[in-house]
Amino acid sequence: MINSFTKLFLALLCVNFVALADSKPNIIVILSDDQGYADVSYNPEHDDYISTPHTDALAKSGVIFHRGYTSGSVCSTTRSGLMTGRYQQRYGIYTAGEGGTGTDLNAKFIPNYLKEAGYKSMAFGKWHLGHEMKYHPLHRGFDDFYGFMGRGAHDFFRLEKEYDGKFGGPIYRGLEPIDDKGYLTTRITEETVKFIEENKDKPFFAYVAYNAVHTPAQAPAEDIKAVSGDETRDILVAMLKHLDLGVGEIVKTLKKHDIYENTIIIYLSDNGGAKSMVANNKPLRGVKHDIYDGGIRVPFLMSWPAQIKAGQDTQSPVISLDILPTLLDAAGLPALSDIDGESMLPVIRGDKDNLDRPFFWNHGDGQTGIQLNNWKLVFNKGVTELYKISDDIGESKNLAASHPEKVQALQKIYDKWLSQMATPMSKNTIVKWDPNKTKKAKKGKKDKTKKNSKK
Repeated sequence: MINSFTKLFLALLCVNFVALADSKPNIIVILSDDQGYADVSYNPEHDDYISTPHTDALAKSGVIFHRGYTSGSVCSTTRSGLMTGRYQQRYGIYTAGEGGTGTDLNAKFIPNYLKEAGYKSMAFGKWHLGHEMKYHPLHRGFDDFYGFMGRGAHDFFRLEKEYDGKFGGPIYRGLEPIDDKGYLTTRITEETVKFIEENKDKPFFAYVAYNAVHTPAQAPAEDIKAVSGDETRDILVAMLKHLDLGVGEIVKTLKKHDIYENTIIIYLSDNGGAKSMVANNKPLRGVKHDIYDGGIRVPFLMSWPAQIKAGQDTQSPVISLDILPTLLDAAGLPALSDIDGESMLPVIRGDKDNLDRPFFWNHGDGQTGIQLNNWKLVFNKGVTELYKISDDIGESKNLAASHPEKVQALQKIYDKWLSQMATPMSKNTIVKWDPNKTKKAKKGKKDKTKKNSKK
């Protein structure tokens, strides 16, 4: 027999559940920089000295997308696609230089949509979506900003606004450059925690774009240990430690204020791990800049304890373009018909088996590709390659010669997609590889070098 106290407890529990279900979730997108596919310890291919306990805990609390892709193989291109939900090539962005110059000011970014639902939005860390002030986060829908607007990198220790070294450039608070001090990864975490605490009573969106583990290779000296046999990788391990600590502090703050359950956290890297930082992308082939999965397949997680069952993992392919429609879906906002991404929630909730559809890449340097139904067609500077990803994760067996019909079918889909993309912002961008033009360009450079050497 149920007593009155139990009845009251159950009633309050039901009321709380309904209130939680009806309230809009807080949203945090954590974007790491150049992080290797195996530079997380939940990946069984990780080196034994890699430890990311907080990222691992986040993975266990929700879903791991083992086939999580980015729309670009370099920083700025992916960021443009992530913010708009559209292939960045629709805005003429194919290369890092084009992406760093800025996305069309008429394009709507994630916070523009969330503002309609009452969200307070703030961007943290690396922007890399336009270095001119007209592209500043506060002009793209964000309410506040702490971070830097330079091209791709920033010194982790030199945060004073007058520093003009190779990795210099001011740190901004809002629209104003400031003098700051500390280790930049830690400072980004501290500012994010502050934002959460100040906005815990209303729906918020935090875009936390760490610049770790991008160059320059810098970490507090006391954290650098000789563990890998390579000095740069040893520093990367120390940088990764502070990145992971940041994840832990963010989750800790959410739990402290009892808002963790109804907070969506999406974690991913902006592209594959970089050769310059000796990143580990096992078992994938390639690195940052490559058309192979090592350049575009990344650690990709999503947690939302109130709505997503913990301990999930999936082989359903997703792409960074899916983040915008997923957030709109979660916030109860109308779906958009003019974007390329799809909401990931149907697969996560078990309403749909797979999100498989064509994914396209064009790096503007002769590397292009399409993936569909476990098949991946690659055009690598004049060489046609075909891989069956489900059987060959390392892309080691080129099946183009034995499956010409598959090559033809995928090429037809790719060509149709490319015909819909915009003209590149830069005249030097290579949309379609032409070996004759490339040979002429190389010959021109050699001739110019010979002339200069005679002077």
